[in-house]
Amino acid sequence: MNTGMTSRPGWRDARRGSVRQVALHLGAMHLSGVILLCSFLIPPAWALDAYGAAPVSDPSADVPPFAILASMLFACVAFHVLVQIPSGLLGTWLGRNHSGLIGYASALVVAGVLTALVLRVALHSEDVSLWADLMARGSVGLAGYAWVSRRRVRAA
Repeated sequence: MNTGMTSRPGWRDARRGSVRQVALHLGAMHLSGVILLCSFLIPPAWALDAYGAAPVSDPSADVPPFAILASMLFACVAFHVLVQIPSGLLGTWLGRNHSGLIGYASALVVAGVLTALVLRVALHSEDVSLWADLMARGSVGLAGYAWVSRRRVRAA
């Protein structure tokens, strides 16, 4: 039974192109996440402060060292999901008819606003140094996202 869906000219090519576009954005999301995770190899200042306050030899310490590493991993994943992916997608969409620099700049603006919102709503914090630290880490990952998403999808 023919439903007529495949008889339209160019339908398969359009679907194939959109699948490639989704795969391109998924690859960009993964690359930006890996870059963000690698940026956490240099610990943030809040983690270093907490680690210095929690000696290993003191069993009554409030924060064990494992909890500090786990909180760093959680901060990385939360920032990636709540800020980096939406700002990468929105920045790519806003800069779709412009140069790659415009797309990257719009992604940074969106990331800055989202980071401020997340810090204010989730952490009830107005600490500019924490915002700057997250933006510095996120901007490198967003550069990778913008670079991958600007690659043109070639027809097969």
